[in-house]
Amino acid sequence: MNKLQEKGLYDGLKAGFPIVIGYFPIGMAFGLLARNVGVPFGENCLFSILVFAGASQFMALDLLRAGIATGDIVLATFLLNLRHMVMSASLAARLNNINKKWLPIIAFGITDETFSVASVQEGKLTSAFLLALNGISHGAWIGGTATGYVVGTILPETVQISLGVGLYAMFTAILTPEIKKSMAALTLAALSGFTYIALDALKFFPDGCKLITAIIIGSTAGPFLLKDSCEGDKI
Repeated sequence: MNKLQEKGLYDGLKAGFPIVIGYFPIGMAFGLLARNVGVPFGENCLFSILVFAGASQFMALDLLRAGIATGDIVLATFLLNLRHMVMSASLAARLNNINKKWLPIIAFGITDETFSVASVQEGKLTSAFLLALNGISHGAWIGGTATGYVVGTILPETVQISLGVGLYAMFTAILTPEIKKSMAALTLAALSGFTYIALDALKFFPDGCKLITAIIIGSTAGPFLLKDSCEGDKI
């Protein structure tokens, strides 16, 4: 029997623990920023409950603070979140024998981090595993958002600034184990990173387009690099 098919809620919670460690402080940073921008507490929480897309939420706050029109904010966040279509398509190929009633909930919970964790799991993915993984991550994000709004301002300024470091620590925790198993993961991460840096240096593309382009290039190269890596492991 496929090992992954035996995994359930506990395994999803365990796999999502590194994301929780990263999401909570970043959520606090978002809550603190939302308060500084003038977003009411209730709307701040709804932001994280209904949107659940950290990069888009931070960008939306920056645009709100700059006085950008609502339509422009919606378009900008839409472009930034287009990468979720690529991630969803990648996971869809592995979602066999899953009750369709869970698909909207699973799709809603897909973020860069939950996708990264789910995509490196061996075998077919189960609804219990994905629901637990997405659920604990979303809960940490909401909890961090509310906590940051309420107590963030009493924290020392140095602590407030350091909250954003959790994002990089979280990605490192997810990526490092895969690099140890295969250099293809490091190659893909480096390729995507250098692509974004190169586009950023041109000062021509909007932030959303730069991110989407880097993801598309990395996703396009991924099947070739990972295929070669898998074939090498079989030898």
